[in-house]
Amino acid sequence: MQLRTFELFCHVADQRSFSKAAVAAGVTQSAVSQSIGHLEESIGSKLFDRSKRPLTLTEAGQIYLLGVREIVRQYKELIERVQEHDRHRSDTVTVGAVYSVGLSYMPEATKAFEEHHPDVRVRTEFGSSQRVVELVLENKVDFGLVSFPRATKVLGTIPWQSEPMRLVCSAEHALACETEVSAAQLNGIEMIGFERGLVLRQSVDQCFKAAGISVVTAMEFDNCDSIVRAIQANRGIGMIPEAAVRRETADGTLRVIACREIQMVRPLGIIFRKRGALSGAAIDFGSLLLGHEMEHDLLTKNEAAKADRERCESQDRAASVLI
Repeated sequence: MQLRTFELFCHVADQRSFSKAAVAAGVTQSAVSQSIGHLEESIGSKLFDRSKRPLTLTEAGQIYLLGVREIVRQYKELIERVQEHDRHRSDTVTVGAVYSVGLSYMPEATKAFEEHHPDVRVRTEFGSSQRVVELVLENKVDFGLVSFPRATKVLGTIPWQSEPMRLVCSAEHALACETEVSAAQLNGIEMIGFERGLVLRQSVDQCFKAAGISVVTAMEFDNCDSIVRAIQANRGIGMIPEAAVRRETADGTLRVIACREIQMVRPLGIIFRKRGALSGAAIDFGSLLLGHEMEHDLLTKNEAAKADRERCESQDRAASVLI
């Protein structure tokens, strides 16, 4: 049985009319009637009750419709996968990332991905959190990597990881010889930090407040790299995401100081356009970052629930055939 006949059957079932189905399918009413007639002859059952207007499905037709819809869906998915595979071969994945996340995670992830996908190139667009959001909304990147991701009507989010924040200081700072300090030792201290308008700065301030710590922010910057350089150049101290200071803490130019009262993490996540469609290469790269298949995370709650139901129904049908 040709797929076109299945599609015509679905049109008639949806429109409940041969004439309307013909318009929807772009063929003549006669062609639709003949196709449905041949279909009913081939399976030996009436699928439509033609005595009623609008047309209604018979019980056999209702059973047939469920199976046909699944066949058509699976076939279209198969064609999309084949076509996507060809596009994937010479694709480019473009990721928007805030500076600290892009510099900390993208080089290693890009190298690992391109080793297994030699025909795909990964490009990173750096910017502030607001700029990354704009890049995603303007469809200039496939998806974005930001801290404190927030979902909106048009943006979806996928939790990625919780990155520890570390209290670090210059090797020449007065606390550099300490491995652990108390909240009291930090009270009133001068720090180098993020700009006040940033969500990360607000979270740091809340963390200090909860610990009963009041600090003086002597310098403010909008990115981790500038803060790290300022701490080094000014013998300073500050709260920095762990991944952003791995090299400096490893070579000893910055020291990590523990403080039990200030345990903090910053959430990192992926943001994407809800109405957009990512390429197979972009989904593969996102899956590499996440450590699991990204495709299911891209669905809305309703879409995910529907996909789960359809998968279960498909498995049940397959099992019933085997029994």
